[in-house]
Amino acid sequence: MATTDFTQLIVWQKAHQFTLEVYKYTKSFPKEELFGLTSQFRRAAVSVAANISEGYAKKGKADKARYYNISQGSLEECRYYLILAKDLGYGNNAELRELANEVARLLYSYTSALNKSRNY
Repeated sequence: MATTDFTQLIVWQKAHQFTLEVYKYTKSFPKEELFGLTSQFRRAAVSVAANISEGYAKKGKADKARYYNISQGSLEECRYYLILAKDLGYGNNAELRELANEVARLLYSYTSALNKSRNY
C-alpha cells in the first residue's frame, strides 16, 4: 500500500514515539543538565523523526537515503546518551533502549528496501 505522507510510515511513528518518550525521560534529569545532556539528547531524538519526514519528501533515491542515513546517525547518538544517562544514575531506561532498538531495526529495513528498489 502506497503512503500519502510521512506520518503513515511505521518507522516514523515509532521514531516519533521515541522522541516523546525521550522528552518524558529527560524531564527528571538534574537541572544542571538542562543545557547539556538534556538538550543534546532531545535534539538528537527530534532529528531521528525529522530526517525521516524530510527524506520522505525527497524524490531521488540518493536524497532519500542520505536523510535516512542522517536519521540513523542521530539514533546512534541517542543510544549513546541512553548509556551515559544510565551510567550517570539518571534512572532506568531499559524500555527506551528497547524502543531505540526497534526504531533502528525499522530504519535499517526501510533503508535496505529503498536501496534494493527500482522505484522510489
